[in-house]
Amino acid sequence: MITPARYFDLVRDMKHPYDHRLRLVESAKQRGIKATARLFATTVPTVRKWLRRFQQHGPSGLFEHFRARLHQPHKTPPTVEAQLIDLRKILPSFGARRLKREFDLSVGHSAMERIWRQHGLMKKRRRKYQRKQDLAHIKAQWALFQQISADTKDLDDIPHYWPQAQTLGLPAIQYTARDVRSGLLFWAFAEKRSASASAVFASRIQQHLRRYGVSLRDLAWQTDNGSEFKGDFPAALGDSQHVRIPPAAHTFQSDVETVHRLEEDEFFDLEYFQSRGDFLAKVHTYQLYFNLARPNSHKEFQTPWQIIQRLHPHSPLQLCLLPPSRHPGLPPQPTAGIRCAQASLLGVIGRVIRLQFRAHSGRCFRF
Repeated sequence: MITPARYFDLVRDMKHPYDHRLRLVESAKQRGIKATARLFATTVPTVRKWLRRFQQHGPSGLFEHFRARLHQPHKTPPTVEAQLIDLRKILPSFGARRLKREFDLSVGHSAMERIWRQHGLMKKRRRKYQRKQDLAHIKAQWALFQQISADTKDLDDIPHYWPQAQTLGLPAIQYTARDVRSGLLFWAFAEKRSASASAVFASRIQQHLRRYGVSLRDLAWQTDNGSEFKGDFPAALGDSQHVRIPPAAHTFQSDVETVHRLEEDEFFDLEYFQSRGDFLAKVHTYQLYFNLARPNSHKEFQTPWQIIQRLHPHSPLQLCLLPPSRHPGLPPQPTAGIRCAQASLLGVIGRVIRLQFRAHSGRCFRF
């Protein structure tokens, strides 16, 4: 004798169990509850439940009832939910974990992501191909100031920034240099790319590093093959080595390319500028925030200054304070915003930056 399949196994595998339950109810009406329970290989309470629901609600009673709780005692309050939505709209490039860390939020990162997802505020991340080598682990073994990666960035393709730049005469090109081991960031700005501007930018950084005890003989500058890194540029490096990446090997410059993406999301897509001096004050403030207060998730959530302190405990803070210049090689304009930022940092280092960043309106960094 063939044993019939158990009711629960059948229902669990069915996409629409309505018809099976309807036959169960009809059988109960004809044969009785116990006989139907034996026939459908289920329990008497199960047959009684569906028969009662059919008698009370008709065919619609054979659908599954919603089992989620109607009241969630730990649900995020509506006021907090509204604040999280506003915060996401102001800083769309910040992830849940980072917002929780930066603003000392009591809400869990999973709850934040759930709320944003419900309101259509979650962007799908583009997938990256899995790398054959863990480059972050390899670079973590490097010495401090073993390699500086340098590159340039076009600012005229940033929709939020470029109209302001055209109105105020702000720069169109950014020069970026970054120490691979610590992530320490140096900036300069110009109207166009040129080998002479790159040379002055590099020379300024070299003088700054030499002044604070960095051995330039052990330092290599890595660049692409652009014309701005030829001509006068190699001579400006002095005792340091100049290494060029192979053509089209863009991943070799991942350290500066990552910064270019971050600064666009966190700074250029958010800021409004009133003048050239205001522009320099704000780019300087963001650079200081990046070097002294912004934890890097790929470097064990440490800031560049923390990494420098750990590897070279006697390094001076001034190593991180070289301000960006409007034209490479020229001293920055003596704006009140820059002087105020420097005074704040020399007084209480990164703590002031972190508190000021948390307190900012979401549209500009202020000191």
